[in-house]
Amino acid sequence: MTKAPLRLPTLDDIRDAATLLEGRIIRTPCLPAPKLSALTGATVSVKYENLQVTNAFKERGAYVRLAALTPEERARGVIAMSAGNHAQAVAYHARGLGVPSTIVMPVTTPFVKVAATRGYGARVVLAGEAVAEAHEVAERIAADEGLVWVHPYDDFDVIRGQGTVALEMLADDPHLDTLVVPVGGGGLIAGMATAAKALNPRIRIVGVEAALYPALWAALRGEEAACGGNTLAEGIAVKSVGRLPLAIARTLVDDVVLVDEVHLERAVNAFLTLQKTMAEGAGAAGLAALLASPERFTGHRVGLVLCGGNIDPRILAGIMIRELARAEQIVAVRVTTPDRPGVLGEITTIIGALGGNILQVSHHRTFLSVPAKGTSVDISFETRDGAHAAEIVAALEARRLTVARLPADEVLP
Repeated sequence: MTKAPLRLPTLDDIRDAATLLEGRIIRTPCLPAPKLSALTGATVSVKYENLQVTNAFKERGAYVRLAALTPEERARGVIAMSAGNHAQAVAYHARGLGVPSTIVMPVTTPFVKVAATRGYGARVVLAGEAVAEAHEVAERIAADEGLVWVHPYDDFDVIRGQGTVALEMLADDPHLDTLVVPVGGGGLIAGMATAAKALNPRIRIVGVEAALYPALWAALRGEEAACGGNTLAEGIAVKSVGRLPLAIARTLVDDVVLVDEVHLERAVNAFLTLQKTMAEGAGAAGLAALLASPERFTGHRVGLVLCGGNIDPRILAGIMIRELARAEQIVAVRVTTPDRPGVLGEITTIIGALGGNILQVSHHRTFLSVPAKGTSVDISFETRDGAHAAEIVAALEARRLTVARLPADEVLP
């Protein structure tokens, strides 16, 4: 059976979507980020889509698609599948338009996203470990109940809605020469590439995927993607790109960068500590690409899309601690010493006198690696940096104490 020809959005379609969105979403700022520029070597501007009501860009495509429903379709209600941000966007705008909504989400979706989606009035169904499994369940429910499908990325109206991000970025900073765009199913990069290349054919469009889910990277090379595993960027953990986004990407996307989990964590932390703004893993993927492959972007005027800020606060807190450990601002040591009164006080006095702030102490006498008349003490403490940590360790060793640095995964208090 021959597939129907694809209808590709044009710049005029995206401009029409921008008109539809006036007064319906927040016109988010695209601002210079000097601290990120210093960190990466590129001249960086950031589009803060985390400032939308649902804290993600997905509102754009969701509203444009819902606005295109017929009266009969609105009465039937809509269904969507999403790991979180599309879910919230559909639920939020469906409620505003008086359209009943059902959202199918993977059981692994962060609770903060599930709670927010329910809060916008949607019926939420949790099913499947990943987006692909949730998709299958959503299709069955849609068929059984006659609901109208609102696809998160493989949809003409959704794509033209997402393309408005690029219109706004280039209006705010027409000198951008590179747009770095997180990629899950491909709706955002397809819409943005369509708009940006129409306005400036020389602009470079770079997609970013989690290394565990290289769907677009593989598709553009004619390879089968090996996808799977837990990623901080669950919002872009998609095993296959949509048919329409892929058709657009083949002609308009210049490059795709894969980023690992460490760089995603670093990017989330950098947005929080340097820009004082919240980014989920997917939202920080663009910055992660600059951190992972700075040579691709040095000297360029780069526009990053901070496409979402819905991150679980507990995960964010963990990332901050892990980054402090990587920067040696939190250090752990194991000190082996004779078991005699006053030794623990001596150790803590040395650390305190040199400006270290002790976080945790664990005293061991029964380890087989410790002499019968000895003891070991594990101490986690805060330092200014790696040099400060080395100074404290040297001072402990100068007192004839045996000191071993513990690996990073044992540093966390």
